[in-house]
Parts: sequence; C-alpha cells; structure tokens
Amino acid sequence: MFLQDENPDLFYAIPWSHGTLGFLVAAELTIVPASKYVRMEYRPVKDQGELGRLLSDAEIYRDNQFVEALVYSRTEAVLMLGNMADDAEAGKINAIGDYHKPWFFKHVQGFLRSGPTVEYIPLRHYYHRHTRSIFWMLEDIIPFGNHPVFRWLFGWMVPPKISLLKLTQGETIKQMYEKYQVIQDMLVPMEELENSLDFFHQELNEGLVHPKGSQDQMYVDIGAYGTPKTQHFSTIPSTRKLEDFVSKVEGFQMLYADSYLSREQFRSMFDHSLYDRMRKQLDCEKAFPEIYDKVNRKART
Repeated sequence: MFLQDENPDLFYAIPWSHGTLGFLVAAELTIVPASKYVRMEYRPVKDQGELGRLLSDAEIYRDNQFVEALVYSRTEAVLMLGNMADDAEAGKINAIGDYHKPWFFKHVQGFLRSGPTVEYIPLRHYYHRHTRSIFWMLEDIIPFGNHPVFRWLFGWMVPPKISLLKLTQGETIKQMYEKYQVIQDMLVPMEELENSLDFFHQELNEGLVHPKGSQDQMYVDIGAYGTPKTQHFSTIPSTRKLEDFVSKVEGFQMLYADSYLSREQFRSMFDHSLYDRMRKQLDCEKAFPEIYDKVNRKART
C-alpha cells in the first residue's frame, strides 16, 4: 500500500512542509533510463514577447525533455531545448564540464551572436552545467575566473567550496554581501512572464537567468543571482518589492532563499489549509515549528 492511497492528505501535504509534519524515512521514486548525451538546441531570442510565446507553447514541452532559458538583458535571451541521446553527430560533442571550458552561461551567451546551434553534452556534464560558475555568482567572486588563461592554469580549482568562502569572509564583507547581493527564485504564472521580467529588470537590472493560484496553471521560475546594477538596490527593501509583486500576480517564492514576508503575507502567498489540518491531525504543533518559523530569517533570530 502506497502512502498516496493510504493517506492522500499526508502525501500531498509533505512537499514544501520542510520537516514540520514529521520525518520522511522512506520514499519510492520512478526513474527513467539515462542516455550518454543530451542533445542541446540553442535558440537566440531577441524579444521578450517571443520568449513568452515560446515558453507557453505546449509543443515545446511535448517534444523536449529539458526546457530552459537564460535571460541576459531586457531584449536578449537564449532558449535551450534538450533531449537525451545515445549517439552524437561527429564533431558536435561538447564536454562543457571540463575544467578549461568556458562557464556555461558565458558559452550560451555566445549564441546571441552566432545564432541557432545544436551540440551534444555528456549527461553528467549537462546536470552540472551551472556548477563550476555557481550559476553566475562566481563572476562576482572571481571576476577573471572565465579568462582562458585562468581556466587553463587554475580552472581545476573551480568551483571553490562555499563553506570555505564563508569561513574566510570578514564581518564587513559579509554585511556588504548580504546588503548588495541577491539570490532569489520566484515562480510566477506563465502568462505573467513578460510583465515579471520587466519588473525584475526595473528592480535589479541584471541577467535573469503549493501556491494559492490555479492548480492547473503553468509556472515559470525566474532566478536572480549576483549583484544588481540598479543604483537604488538594497537587499531587504528591494526583495520586499519583488515579494509584493510576486504575491500580486499569484506567484510564490522558493523557500531556500531569504524571505522577508510577514507571517500574514506568507500565509496569503501559500495555501495553508491542508497543512494546518495535517498539523492538527498528527498532533505535531508543539513538536515541530511552522514552515514560516523555519524559512523566514526574522522568525529564526
């Protein structure tokens, strides 16, 4: 008997509960056969409206196993469509994870100039495509890290251990990092993508690389990492503006990132009906904190 059949309420309450309902001690996962490569098709896009239309096209998801877009400016993005493949065309294999290779987001940016391209990436390299550059955070930590000379001589050292970087940070640098850096993922309804990209650009002006809304709605994750280029950026006020905007369009915030929502705003963003019922039914209200108390920085301190 599976939990989905035995206790469907608990089954659907566990995701996003962050260990506040109990301990998950076993799980059964469905896996798919792996192939040797991922065939990657890169499509430069020079218009936000066109990007929104492409990402809203049902055929894109029907015909491709992996769909991702990197947004470099208000008018420039690269759509990436991937499918597993056991064989590769001659001369088109790119082991992007090799230490001397360009950072993935820089590699992809080049297709804005060169045009549509197809290449084959070894499967393990594909899954770690953002690892060496820590998405695009490493550009702020080591500005010269993508230089060919540095990659050939010292690329084997990348990425640095995050725990080591934090250990070597002084209090002043730590405070500056917290004040002037943004690390956020916000999920917004697909129909709000163009509007959302405009708002993120307005507030950050950087490369952009269980909600209360409709359960049938498709959402897109807008990830923002690094140092915003707007003069008015300040972490808490600017993040609060993003949170307010995402709430307004019935989106929601990924809970690994710092959240500055009040408890009432958090409950408005996320439907707690099932969660509250399970907390009471399992009698765990005093045993485990609420989700808000675990993920909100102010509540933790």
